[in-house]
Amino acid sequence: MPNSKHRLRKAALAGAAGVLVASAPAFADEGMWTYDNFPAAKVKEKYGFEPGQDWLDHVRLSSARLAGGCSASFVSANGLVLTNHHCVHSCVQQLSSAKHDYVQQGFLARTKAEERVCPAMELNQLVSITDVTAEIADATNGLEGKAYSEALNGAMSGLEKSCASGSDVRCDVVTLYSGGRYHLYKYRRFQDVRLVWAPELSTAFFGGDPDNFMFPRFNLDAAFVRAYENGKPAQLDHFLRWSEEGAKAGDLSFTSGHPGRTDRQLTIAELEVQRDVLLPRRLIYLSELRGMLTEFRNRGPEQKRTANGLLFYVENSTKALGGMRNALVEKDFFASKVADEQKLRAWVAEDPTRAATYGAAWDRMAGAQREFRASMNEYYFVEGGNRSPWGFQGDFFGFARTLVRAAEEKPKASNKRLREYNDANLPAIEARLFSGAPFYPELDEALLTFSLTKLREALGTDHPFVKNLLGKESPETVARKAVRGSKLGTVGARRALYEGGAKAIAASNDPMIVLARRIDADARAIRTRYEEKVDGPQRVNGGLIAKAKFEAYGTSVYPDATFTLRLSYGAVEGWEQDGKAVAPITELGGAFERATGEDPYALPPSWLKAKGKLALATPMNFVSTNDIVGGNSGSPVVNRNGEVIGLIFDGNLPSLGGDYGFDPAVNRAVAVHSQAIIESLRTIYGASSLVDELLPVNTANGR
Repeated sequence: MPNSKHRLRKAALAGAAGVLVASAPAFADEGMWTYDNFPAAKVKEKYGFEPGQDWLDHVRLSSARLAGGCSASFVSANGLVLTNHHCVHSCVQQLSSAKHDYVQQGFLARTKAEERVCPAMELNQLVSITDVTAEIADATNGLEGKAYSEALNGAMSGLEKSCASGSDVRCDVVTLYSGGRYHLYKYRRFQDVRLVWAPELSTAFFGGDPDNFMFPRFNLDAAFVRAYENGKPAQLDHFLRWSEEGAKAGDLSFTSGHPGRTDRQLTIAELEVQRDVLLPRRLIYLSELRGMLTEFRNRGPEQKRTANGLLFYVENSTKALGGMRNALVEKDFFASKVADEQKLRAWVAEDPTRAATYGAAWDRMAGAQREFRASMNEYYFVEGGNRSPWGFQGDFFGFARTLVRAAEEKPKASNKRLREYNDANLPAIEARLFSGAPFYPELDEALLTFSLTKLREALGTDHPFVKNLLGKESPETVARKAVRGSKLGTVGARRALYEGGAKAIAASNDPMIVLARRIDADARAIRTRYEEKVDGPQRVNGGLIAKAKFEAYGTSVYPDATFTLRLSYGAVEGWEQDGKAVAPITELGGAFERATGEDPYALPPSWLKAKGKLALATPMNFVSTNDIVGGNSGSPVVNRNGEVIGLIFDGNLPSLGGDYGFDPAVNRAVAVHSQAIIESLRTIYGASSLVDELLPVNTANGR
């Protein structure tokens, strides 16, 4: 994190006669706050505006989540949704072909009839939050290890099942404050989502990897989709109106989105594992995967088209994880985290009751981390799947494992299943299984070969799981036979196996099903050991540490991010880098000045053709002090009137340490300006109907 002086804020632990103060001091613009605990008074104190409950409810109900890992917002009464281009990239690619490459050429539906169904997209709107901490506590009281994990998962699944009244409702029990609180989030679910507009990749990702996490920026990383219900555009009571003026320097700004994960509340033992083990391993793995994908895309134009989306994700992740590790290896910052923990532990030790209740939690957490180090390779490579930093790669194996496990889990009571297969989660599983999205067997084979090679390398040739998985064959041979012989690329084959249940799975000779079936018992055993030795103790002791913090300062500290809806506040403001002031707003004309005509600085023909008609002084991108991390992509930036003034698509380089702490002096969110989107739609793309939907005519003032 260059030139930040690493002023990452310490936890709110201030001694007063040996006792911590009861509440934490306000941090400057820090926090990813839940909507039921937003510090409205702090915003008023600094900015002179206090969001009321009606304002909070309106912005919450106007916000949305894309199940693939992004944020979004409703921007018209007819289900129109604003998000990033990179958040709909997979949809655009799935709708593309070698003949019509909408990723490169862009896409615009001029009428609703031309809007195209995204084959595998789900949109969620948070409609209610219920505190279920007491129910979880009753179900898990006095339990440890495997018994605790099973009781916890059962209680969460039961709550979710009772909440989800139909396939159009999704319910998730969310763990907050490391288990100190549990909330039940109820969502309105949209599984018919259609693409409306996406610009060309060359302008959405202008500057490519060299400009990623940098500023100044000149990106039109924006897109629109539409939510449908019963074949018609969803009708909404709450949506964000559009600000034609948009963001100005110094403006108060709010970001409503779904930050994926932060680790600001982790213990030192957990942070040491992140710094010394997980992050280095992930960086090596992703770097090697990047090399494999680069070689793959160089095989030809179709390979390039099919691999580009995954390569973007890998490059983005590599740069982000490098920034995260830079934060943890910075000595002053890590020392501040150590000091914070020591102060809290000393405060706990001063009181016999506190010491008896909480005192051993940190040492037990450290013990769980030792178990994690010992079991990490097995768990992540064998069982972690798409939830792990590494593991089995490719759509075909993902389908096979899902089908094999669904056949075994579905006959059980919902609260006795693996958590991801409970009744509340089945609609999402079925949507993925029966999606009509295209698949690319050549890429899938390359990915599975890579992951099997890495698995053997990590566990060793003599490991029992490796022997069972590969037998006498090489990773290349196993992957080739499994992918080329599989019929799982068709919806019909997947549906027949899913609906046929255990009998159909047992009888299947599909080589990918055979592979998943052969290793499933071993994978489940590894998962069980992990939950007993690592996950259970982490949850129990993380909850105790969180309760100690509550006793010290209540809920004046926000919880770590969990890919659930949060609201942050800040201001449109630049920062100082290398002794120079970085202006907070760029202009559209800067894209033409930066363009070289060669990737990644080549503007598309539509932009070059329209240059003479464009208002080049239109604000293009801007930065703000809003506290964001990955998952906030696609979040609307709104003003005090609840109007869209921008669209989050990135952070600056110092913000990459935001997983572990926030420095208001240099951490910045990067957004597309609302004016840039309107000017582009009008002048470059001729999307007049879309502009009219965003800016309906008002007879009183013309707009």
